[in-house]
Amino acid sequence: MKKVIVVTGICVALLIVVYTQFNGNTAKADPRGEDYAGAMACAKCHSKVYNSYLHTAHYMASTPASANTVHGSFAKGFNVFAIDSNQRIVMEKRDSGLYQTYYVKGKAKQSNRFDIVFGGVKGESYLYWKGNQLHQLPLSYFNLQSEWSTSPGYKFSFIDFRSIGKRCLECHVSYIDELPQQQLSRDEQFDKSTLVYGIDCERCHGPGAQHVSFQTNNPTVKTARFIARYSTLTRDQKMDMCAVCHSGIHTALLKSTFAFMPGDTLAKFKLPEFQHSLDTSHLDVHGKQLQLLKTSKCYMYSKMDCATCHDTHQNTRGNDILYTQKCLSCHNKPNHVYCKMTDKLSADVLKTKCISCHMPELTTNVISVLVADKAPPVRFFVHTHHIAIYPQEVKKILAFINK
Repeated sequence: MKKVIVVTGICVALLIVVYTQFNGNTAKADPRGEDYAGAMACAKCHSKVYNSYLHTAHYMASTPASANTVHGSFAKGFNVFAIDSNQRIVMEKRDSGLYQTYYVKGKAKQSNRFDIVFGGVKGESYLYWKGNQLHQLPLSYFNLQSEWSTSPGYKFSFIDFRSIGKRCLECHVSYIDELPQQQLSRDEQFDKSTLVYGIDCERCHGPGAQHVSFQTNNPTVKTARFIARYSTLTRDQKMDMCAVCHSGIHTALLKSTFAFMPGDTLAKFKLPEFQHSLDTSHLDVHGKQLQLLKTSKCYMYSKMDCATCHDTHQNTRGNDILYTQKCLSCHNKPNHVYCKMTDKLSADVLKTKCISCHMPELTTNVISVLVADKAPPVRFFVHTHHIAIYPQEVKKILAFINK
């Protein structure tokens, strides 16, 4: 009996050792390398900032698809998108996940699972894995109208499952490894195990492993060491960091922007646009925020940068009063222009209408969707970052308040 107890004890001890060796460190190594700590390491000390950041568009740039992150309805009667009398796409819930299934005359022709969600503010688009390739599902979800719609750029009668390349991922995820391209295939290949969803802490602050180690071992040191802080960058460095994703995708890259670090010069990664494109009439309000802002007098005659108005750690969407206060932080000083509408608008209106008049929501030509066969394309509205006087917007506000 004693022998059995001893053997059992030895076995238990061995199991504990094995468990400790293989599971003692449950944190998965960051695919970007040992210099990276991962977002959860940041959350241990910066929980308030981290929890706030979870509600921002940057965090939601991409997420794993699930019943919690796909917001379109799968309920009967709301899960069918009729292309014509013979073709339809049905959103289906299965034990293995959520699917879009393409039917022709009642027969399933292709079925693909929702694997990744892009976006979640104005709308959501979805990707699925096909081996090591990523493809976009033909239907997206239009949040503003709470309807399934064609994915941006798709024609209503044309079912496509187009591939998604690295250029899209560079602004929607924090990292993914590219695999060697297969012969006779134009589609890029990726190592799905290296995917880091969303725009995480270290995408903007740089590798944090050394910072975490130092601050953990030196808790009395309150000044952040070994981490990039936005406030310490020059104005050009700040603008370049945001411009990685907010200056459009139609210029050639010299190398992947996954390698861009805070303080880097964007010109080393991305070729500049032709000078004529600085004419705001050639700039779309979606994706060209940097160029639009730089053509504004507010930018040219001040030291403002993106963070003058945006706190990337907080969701401030729709907070017109907050953004008005940002404007007034400069435009209440003797050397700044005052609003010419001050004597025509009430104080309550002026508190909320700076953005409406001077950075109005304009239609983007980059994103349009279809929600019905004979309905016109539905375009997205995006606040322009070219700060200026828009007479047509002023007329709209005057007409509204004078009703």
